[in-house]
Amino acid sequence: MSLEAFLHNLHFDIEKASPPDWEVDWDDAPLTYKLYRDLPVFPLSLEVPLTLEGCSGPSKQDLKGIGHFLWYAYGLTQVSQVSSSSESEDLMQSFRRFPPSGGALYPSELYVYLKMEGLPAGVYHYDAAHHRLVLLREGNFDSYITKALGENFDMSACFGTVFVSTMFWKNFYKYNNFSYRLQGLDAGVLLGQLLEVAKRFGIAAGVCFQFLDRAINHLLGLSDEEESTYAVVPLSADPAFWCTVESNSNGPVTSTELLPELPGIQPEHYVRSQRIREFPMLTKLNAASMIETTQSFRRISPKNGTKSEGHIVALPIVKRLSYDLASVCRKRFSPEMDFALGKVSQWQLASLLQEATASFSYRNDLDGKNVNDEHRVSLYACLYNVEDLQDGAYQYDSTTHTLQQIQSGDQRVRLQYGMSLDIMNFQQVPICIHVVGDRDHSKTQLGYRGYRIQQMEAGMLVQKLLLASSALGMNGHPLLGFDVEMCDELYKIGGGPQGKTSLIQIPIGHHRNRPWLKGSLHS
Repeated sequence: MSLEAFLHNLHFDIEKASPPDWEVDWDDAPLTYKLYRDLPVFPLSLEVPLTLEGCSGPSKQDLKGIGHFLWYAYGLTQVSQVSSSSESEDLMQSFRRFPPSGGALYPSELYVYLKMEGLPAGVYHYDAAHHRLVLLREGNFDSYITKALGENFDMSACFGTVFVSTMFWKNFYKYNNFSYRLQGLDAGVLLGQLLEVAKRFGIAAGVCFQFLDRAINHLLGLSDEEESTYAVVPLSADPAFWCTVESNSNGPVTSTELLPELPGIQPEHYVRSQRIREFPMLTKLNAASMIETTQSFRRISPKNGTKSEGHIVALPIVKRLSYDLASVCRKRFSPEMDFALGKVSQWQLASLLQEATASFSYRNDLDGKNVNDEHRVSLYACLYNVEDLQDGAYQYDSTTHTLQQIQSGDQRVRLQYGMSLDIMNFQQVPICIHVVGDRDHSKTQLGYRGYRIQQMEAGMLVQKLLLASSALGMNGHPLLGFDVEMCDELYKIGGGPQGKTSLIQIPIGHHRNRPWLKGSLHS
C-alpha cells in the first residue's frame, strides 16, 4: 500500500487501514510508561501544589519547580478501576494522567534537556511511574540543539527543552495501523497541556515541529524503528527568547553533519511485552516524514477559509475564563455513555469557543516569530438546546466571535448514524464540535510530515476545548470513530484536495457521575 493510500484510509476508510483479522494479545500488553535500567536517577518533589490559579510572571526555575511542571503535564495522577463489562465482576485498572489518551495507553514519552542548580546539565527521561528524572546523557548541548533546530533560537537563553516522542508499540499492539493517527493526536494533546501548565509556572515556551529528526533521536538515544521525536519545546524564563534569529547565517545543517558530534548511546529500557510485532507502515511513514536538512524548514501560513452562506449569529461578549487549572484537570474525564442532556446558555457556549481558540494561540516554528490570530485548524459545531439559538450546524469565526449557520435543524440522529460503534448517545449531547483542517495537510510544503503536524495541532486544540468545558462544569469526549465524509457533507467543506475535512469529533455537555473507583496519586 502506498503512503498516500494509507493516509487516505486512515482518515476516510478506517477499516482498510488495518488487517481485518487483527487480534489483540492483552496478556502481552506493553507498559503505558517507559522504564530505563541502571542509570543515575534524580527524585522529584512529591509535594506538588494542589492549586494552579492565574498565570505567574517570569520566575527562576529550580528542580522542585520543574518537577511540579512535569507532573502536571504528564505525571501519573490517578488510579481508576471500572467494570470490564456489565455481566462481569472483573475490574480493569489503569493509571491516568491529566491529558487524555486513546485507550489510556499514552504512547508519548517526555525527555528534557535541563541546565539548573542542583542537577547536572544534561538530557533526562521523565520517569512518570516514579516521578523522577533519569540521566541519559550528561553535558551542555546548547550548540547541538541549536543546529538541529535550524539556528532559529539562542538556546543559551533557555534553561531547558522538552522533547515529546512517540513509542510506536505502546498503542500499535491494540490499534494496529490506526495507531498512527492516534499518536499524532496524543502528542498534540500533551503539547496543549504542556503549554497550559507552562503559563501557570511562568515559563515561556513554544513548539518546534521542524527539526533534524535523526540528530534529535541520536541525542536522546532513541531507535527510529521503535520511537521517534514528534515535537521540541524550548523553555525559557525570558518571554522574548522566541525566534531570536530569523535566518540561518551559517548555511543549512544536515543530520549527517551533526551525528558525529556526539557518541551514540543505547540505554537499556523495559517494555514488558515479550513479543513485539512489526509495524512496517508506521516506520515507513516515520522515515518519509523525517527532515534531513534545515534547508527544508518552511513557514506555513493558514489558508483563508471559505465562508458558507447562512445566518450569522453574534455571540455574547465574554471575558476570558479564569480558573484553577489543577481543579479543572482533576474534574476532567471523558463521559462516553454518561452524558445527561441539560440546557446550555449562550454565555457558556460563547465562553467555551472563545476560551478554546484564545488559549490555543501559541508560538511555533510554522508561523515564525509572531503568534498569528489565524489558525490552521478551526471549529465547527452541531448545536441542540442552546439558549436562544436555533438548532443546527455552524462554523465558528474566532476573529469576529460569531457563528455562521450552515444547516438548520437537530443533527443528533445524523451524528449517531455516523458513529462506527455505539459508545455514545447523542440524544444526551447539546454540543458536538468538530476540529477541521485542510484536506491536503500542507503536503506541498511539508510532505508527509504535514499530516503528523496537522494531527498534533488538532490535538492541541482538543485539549484547550476539554479544559474550557471542564472549567464550565461540563466535559467532552474526543472521538475518531465517526463518518468523516458525512460530517464534511454536513458542513459543506469537502470538494477535493483544496477543501477542508473533519479531523476529530468532540461531544460536550453535562454528565452523570461515572460508577468507578478512583484515587488521586499526590501528597
